[in-house]
Amino acid sequence: MIAAVAGYALGGGCELAMLCDVIVAAENARFGQPEINIGLIPGAGGTQRLTRAVGKYVATDVILTGRMLGAEEALQRGLAARVVPPELIVEEGVRLGKEIARRAPIAVRLAKETITRASEGRVDDGIELERKAFYLLFATQDSHEGMHAFIDKRQPAYEGR
Repeated sequence: MIAAVAGYALGGGCELAMLCDVIVAAENARFGQPEINIGLIPGAGGTQRLTRAVGKYVATDVILTGRMLGAEEALQRGLAARVVPPELIVEEGVRLGKEIARRAPIAVRLAKETITRASEGRVDDGIELERKAFYLLFATQDSHEGMHAFIDKRQPAYEGR
């Protein structure tokens, strides 16, 4: 899933964006967890996901003060993957989705799973899952097609097998 964020992504909106696989931010995007301003804390994973995305100290600052991160800071801190002009935000999100969809589906699915494990669990567990997924992919028709296409200097035709 790709979040295309333009304008404010605060509280639940920021948490929803962080549930996605990639965040594309418009230059006018603002991210934050302002719940502290009304005596609350993020309640849908914001303390966990923001900390993993931007680090303990920035997350603590944002969550305890209600400060917002602009698009460029979100990019620099690792919360956003790319920043585009506001008028191109939807186009860029769709373009990125189509680019990913052209890849081998099984490999995309396993890559997402291992990336999620890396961001949520112990490094050793993530490396073990990654290794198993890597070996499994060698048995797929898509990996054979991808390697042959590379050697033949052509675009691969993946079938999800």
